[in-house]
Amino acid sequence: MNRINPKKLLNSKWTAIEPTKKEKHFIVSEVEFDEEDVVVLCSIEAVMSKRSIRIDWHELEDDSRWLHGWK
Repeated sequence: MNRINPKKLLNSKWTAIEPTKKEKHFIVSEVEFDEEDVVVLCSIEAVMSKRSIRIDWHELEDDSRWLHGWK
């Protein structure tokens, strides 16, 4: 399980274990917090295609799907 600090999520780099559409490397491009500092929105952007995807940031904790950093 990847441990993630929500405050350090923005601009963090991730590698997909099973790439889709040849997109393997991603960067967290947007994070929004509510008034209680809880993450309400997280977007990742594929480095190659610049395609942006909204995800639940807790998905990044699953080390069977994501590796922290670019591998």
